[in-house]
Amino acid sequence: MSVLAVNDANFGSAIRPSGTTLVEFGARWCPPCKALHPILEELSERYGERLAVIRVDCDDSPETAGQYGVMSMPTVIVFHDGQPVEKLVGLRPRSAYESVLGKYEG
Repeated sequence: MSVLAVNDANFGSAIRPSGTTLVEFGARWCPPCKALHPILEELSERYGERLAVIRVDCDDSPETAGQYGVMSMPTVIVFHDGQPVEKLVGLRPRSAYESVLGKYEG
C-alpha cells in the first residue's frame, strides 16, 4: 500500500465504504505537511490492506477541504465505514495517529 493523492473530482470514490480511511489535508508548500508524509507512509505500510491512506492538496481541492472544515494544515480526518469519525489538526507524533486508528481496528 501507499499514500494515494486525490482531488475534488475523485475524493468520494477514494473513501472506503467499509473499513478505515485516513485522509491528510495539506499543501505542497506546508513544512509540517512534509514532515507528516513519512509518518503516513509508515502507517500505510504497517496497516496494509486494513487502511487506505489518502492525501488531499487543499490548494488543488478547495471544495473538499471546505466541506470538511479544514482551516489549518495538516489536518488528518479518519473515516470509518465511510463517515468522518476523528479529526486531528496540526502535526502530531506517529503514536497519536496510531492511537486513533486503534479505536477502529476490528
